[in-house]
Amino acid sequence: MLTIDYSNCLSDRVGTHGIDPALLHPAAGVAAAMEKHSAKLASTRGKGWERWRELPFDPMRSSHVSAVKALAAKHGPACDTLVVLGIGGSALGNLALQSALNPHTHNLLDAARRKGPRLFVVDNVDPMYFGAVMDLCEAQPGGLSRTCFNVVSKSGETAETAAQFMVIRDRLKAVFGDKHAERIVAVTDPAKGTMRQICEREGYATLPVPDGVGGRFSVLSPVGLFSAAMCGIDIEALLTGAADMDVRCREADFTKNPAAMLAWLLVELGESKGKTNHVLMPYSNALYLLADWYRQLWAESLGKQKDLSGNMVYAGFTPIKALGATDQHSQVQLYREGPNDKVLGMIEVGTFDRDVPIPGGLGVEAIRYLEGHSLGSLLAAEKRATEYAFVESQRPNYTIRFPVIDPYHVGQFISLWQIATAYAGLLLNIDAYDQPAVELGKQATFGLMGRAGYESFQKQVGATLGGEARIV
Repeated sequence: MLTIDYSNCLSDRVGTHGIDPALLHPAAGVAAAMEKHSAKLASTRGKGWERWRELPFDPMRSSHVSAVKALAAKHGPACDTLVVLGIGGSALGNLALQSALNPHTHNLLDAARRKGPRLFVVDNVDPMYFGAVMDLCEAQPGGLSRTCFNVVSKSGETAETAAQFMVIRDRLKAVFGDKHAERIVAVTDPAKGTMRQICEREGYATLPVPDGVGGRFSVLSPVGLFSAAMCGIDIEALLTGAADMDVRCREADFTKNPAAMLAWLLVELGESKGKTNHVLMPYSNALYLLADWYRQLWAESLGKQKDLSGNMVYAGFTPIKALGATDQHSQVQLYREGPNDKVLGMIEVGTFDRDVPIPGGLGVEAIRYLEGHSLGSLLAAEKRATEYAFVESQRPNYTIRFPVIDPYHVGQFISLWQIATAYAGLLLNIDAYDQPAVELGKQATFGLMGRAGYESFQKQVGATLGGEARIV
């Protein structure tokens, strides 16, 4: 199981910048408040926007896994390259799973050494980026006939994904005509929406974005499972890990509930100690993109102007990603001597799948101490030393420990942070499932691109940004 060591968040380690350990005692009142939050989450799980809690469990689990595996078995043999079209929650989870659970060189390996097709998750409309991926797909042996496109959009109206889809559909139709549908798998609303209408008209294979599962909570649904299964990731183990963590996080005693404890620590340090910047720093390249996934989850869920009573609260924390040991040489100077406004979360790995010994024989005294060790032991020492340095500077920090990197423990990590986010929403008294601040930019984009009904935004954007330009 994953573990969390939060010793360095307490005042007996980091002085007044940490939390008083007495608050963890049942008599302090925190335990009773957290027990109420646990009861609240127990009463709402599986309902409304908390249907994501049921993704690792039957009947949703078995239904999704069987449908995903069937389509993966159908499309996998004829697919050398899989391109996922999506953005935000429709992309970040896919990227994180691939990075964590397949080699970094996956796309460079020949077909015999890969567990599935090359994977590209095109999560932006940068024309050079998108164009380069399309060029590769068309130039590979077999061209587009060896490419499968996975379009992920619940509504079908997300501008970026819709534009990407329109381009690939046009190119596929030019080559395959009516048979272009054989190259497309859409993950979308099971019953309604623009993409659902298109899929039914064109005959595209589909998988569901379940009702009540928002994008940033969707990685354990077909949104993330299809590309994972196509690329040989054990999705059953992924879901089992998530389920086991979910069960562990039903504990009413928050000191034994990892999600409740993680949420309370971060909210308490933010609100009472001014630690409003939350760094997540994996000491593993494989886990680095999980920090990207975490950033959306934490920022979009908790960054809210108003609380549930309508009060202006400007809640939220700024999530920051870093990579150990790389960012010891770029960010740790700031983290140790800059503003003491951060909580540093580190991720360590107990045992890597492989290690690389450091040989001797160079004959240089200054670096002789490295001889006989390994890169893995050096990385572990770097993490431990940085943890020590943070404590010496009274910078609160915690460690999430992976025994190994595998689908089971990655599933646990995903479940841990999703449930912690739900607890944090209750602690902040905000809606963790909406994202109203995102809508204005979407609406203005519609207006600037000429969508009917949004014409007023052209004038509004011009009026706001069209004054005197000051350019140097």
